[in-house]
Amino acid sequence: MFALFDDAGKFLAGRVMTEADASMQIELDSGKRVKVKAANVLIKFAKPAPTDLLAQAAAQVNDIDVDLIWEVAPEDEFGFDDLAREYFSASADAVQQAAMLMRLFETPHYFHRRGKGRFKKAPEDILKQALVAIERKKQQALQIEQWAQELGAGTCPPAIKEELYKILFKPDKNGPAYKAVVEAAKATQRAPLDLLKDAGAIDSPYQFHYKRFLFEHFPKGTGFPALDAPPVKDELPLASVRAFSIDDSMTTEIDDALSVQGLGTGTVTYGIHIAAPGLAIAPGTPVDQLGRARMSTVYMPGHKITMLPDEVVQAYTLIEGRDCPAVSLYVTFDEATLERKGSETKLERVPIAANLRHDQLDGVITNATLTGEAPADYAFAPELAFAFRLAQHLKLKREEVRGKPETFNRPDYSFKLIDAHGVNTMSDGIEPQGNEQVLIGTRQRGSALDLIVAEAMILANSTWGGWLAELGVPGIYRSQASLQPGIKVRMGTKPAPHAGMGVAQYTWATSPLRRYVDLVNQWQIIACAKNGRTAALVAPFKPKDAELFAVISNFDGAYSAYNGFQSSMERYWTLKHLGQEGLCELDCAVMVNGLVRADTLPLVFKAIGADNLPRHAKVRVRVTGVDLLTLDVHASVVARLDETAPTEGESEEEDDAEVLDNAGPLTLAIDVGDADATPPDSSTPSCPPA
Repeated sequence: MFALFDDAGKFLAGRVMTEADASMQIELDSGKRVKVKAANVLIKFAKPAPTDLLAQAAAQVNDIDVDLIWEVAPEDEFGFDDLAREYFSASADAVQQAAMLMRLFETPHYFHRRGKGRFKKAPEDILKQALVAIERKKQQALQIEQWAQELGAGTCPPAIKEELYKILFKPDKNGPAYKAVVEAAKATQRAPLDLLKDAGAIDSPYQFHYKRFLFEHFPKGTGFPALDAPPVKDELPLASVRAFSIDDSMTTEIDDALSVQGLGTGTVTYGIHIAAPGLAIAPGTPVDQLGRARMSTVYMPGHKITMLPDEVVQAYTLIEGRDCPAVSLYVTFDEATLERKGSETKLERVPIAANLRHDQLDGVITNATLTGEAPADYAFAPELAFAFRLAQHLKLKREEVRGKPETFNRPDYSFKLIDAHGVNTMSDGIEPQGNEQVLIGTRQRGSALDLIVAEAMILANSTWGGWLAELGVPGIYRSQASLQPGIKVRMGTKPAPHAGMGVAQYTWATSPLRRYVDLVNQWQIIACAKNGRTAALVAPFKPKDAELFAVISNFDGAYSAYNGFQSSMERYWTLKHLGQEGLCELDCAVMVNGLVRADTLPLVFKAIGADNLPRHAKVRVRVTGVDLLTLDVHASVVARLDETAPTEGESEEEDDAEVLDNAGPLTLAIDVGDADATPPDSSTPSCPPA
């Protein structure tokens, strides 16, 4: 006697060795004996042999017309053997019964399982839906196969091009486009990025980087809905100052201005005036929601995506020739000793006498002119001279707290993109296309005008941070526990020392047109200016307010992503600069992990031969190719330029840590298996790099 039984959805057959009421001992063809519950035994038969029965039944399965058996099957629950006798004949043998069992089992959309060997046919409406879904899946499989073949042949189907960034960075792994790319990558043994690039899915490397960023952070586009800038309703007094701002010529969001009063009297009042959108924009209003959605202005070479609409920005920016609403901090100093005597915050209208542009004045306003060593033939010369002297004093005081001086060993780099018509893309708001001429300039960190602005903003942010804490009003603070490597700046709602700045507490409140946390802090400062000791009761955000923590979390993520994107785009344009200028060799300093830093460009990259050289060694590196998609540089050390081991620099450790994240290849979310695709290789191994 033989028996066919169900073993976890798999049909097996063998010789019955022993049989009891509840179970059987069955020997399989392999010689293995298994104990089978009687309920799992579906067919007992004398012939043919078990292996023959399974083979003959499998051969008959596809001959059974599933539509016909669905038609003749009873409406109630039934057994497979009953249907076999209905379909074949009243004397259906074991092979025919097994074939029917297998056919019913493999068509669950026609027949629902109701136990061992028991079934019930699916209702007609459910069956139709299932058949439509099966046909759709079949057509999708054919579509995936067709798209994969097209990709392998070097042509990108439009549907895949439309989903390019989703496929690469936020894929739906069940989507047909993603599956087609994976299938094509496996079939061709190529990396997905190379495959898509060669198939024409990527219009240009620049558009690839830019549109990828928009896909991740601006999926609905960068435009703004039509909104009017709300007016400032407060009756603000007019300040008796002549304020001036110091910014780059391309700056349209002028957040801050300075004023100096009382020169020659022994007591000088130093005014720091911050644009006051917080006097007009209220939390929860449409304009606030726009700012909160973006969290910050996004900067990149030749272009920017502003946090607020331009018409809103222009309503509050500190433009010259206008009396502008401002939150003003007045700090009084002894003119001779620069000893601080007191401070006061006012809400007022500030006359902006001039918008000074440091890119036009850096060569005119210098340390020599500010200290009287050279003639000072420019506007606000006495005021700027005092501001510079005060800035030097404030910096020295902070450095005493820091425990070591701030050092600026490298310059800041500026990027200017010139289109085919000779127009600076930033000046007319043109979105770069990636083929513009790039001009990279330098400004030494810590220049006179930079120092004046930087120390004024640190003074305001640290003073306001302390004032908020004194009145019991929460704000958003930035703190750093120590200057030890790896101790990062953190954001929180309670004041704490900022070791990097050398101040007891530090907020961001001086750029409310460009950063959302500054706008939040400005609301809190305005509440303090209006209400004094009772400000904590009426401030928009209360202590332990969950909204403040939400703002910090969202801002931290967005700001990090924006800074990462800015670094990537600066790297892109630096690599373009190499090709445009025909630069094959660069003088560099060795860093860590085989990285080198170019001496005259904002570029860090790996170079073959740098691994075994001491840190800070000076080398000449030959660039053999660049990849504008992955932003990789192919290079090797060709000469050592110094003969002795260099002295370790104090300020390099933090910089090394910062660049490590930006020195690696592009990371994709698509996965085709470790052994199924080669690494990206779309470099241009030529000199000069393209």
